[in-house]
Amino acid sequence: MRMRTMEIGVGFLMLAGFLALVVLALNISGLSLADQGSGYKIYARFENIGGLTPRAKVAMSGVQIGEVTAIRLDPQMLMAEVEMKIRDEVNYLSTDSSAQILTSGLLGEQYIGITSGAEDEMLGEGDRIRDTQSALVLEDLIGKFLFNKVSE
Repeated sequence: MRMRTMEIGVGFLMLAGFLALVVLALNISGLSLADQGSGYKIYARFENIGGLTPRAKVAMSGVQIGEVTAIRLDPQMLMAEVEMKIRDEVNYLSTDSSAQILTSGLLGEQYIGITSGAEDEMLGEGDRIRDTQSALVLEDLIGKFLFNKVSE
C-alpha cells in the first residue's frame, strides 16, 4: 500500500513538471492561451520585410503596443502588406505616424517600431501608415560592401 502511494506521488510530480515545462515554453515563445483582448487593425506596406513574421511585436518607444497579425503580398503594388493589431488603449497614433522594421540586437528577432507624428487626426480601424522604412537586411549590406571592394 505504501509503495502505491509513492507511485501516485511520483506521477503527480511528473505531471506538475510537464505542465511547468509547457507553461515555460509558451511564455518563451510569446504564445498565449488567453485572449489578447480587443484592438483595432492598421496596415502598412513595406518594400522588404526581411525576417518579419506574424505574431512579431509592434512597439512604440520600446513598449509593446500590439502585434503583427498577417503578412501578404499586395498584387497591385507588389509590396508586402503587414496587418497589425493595436491595443484599444493606444488611441494616440496620428495619421502621419511612421513605421519601420527594426531588429532586436545584432541578429535578433525583427519587429515593427512606430513613431507617432504631430497630426491631430488619429489612426483608426482599417487605416494605413503611409511612411514606412523597410528592413535592413544584413546579406544585402555584405553584398554591397563586397561589390564595392571588388570594383575598387
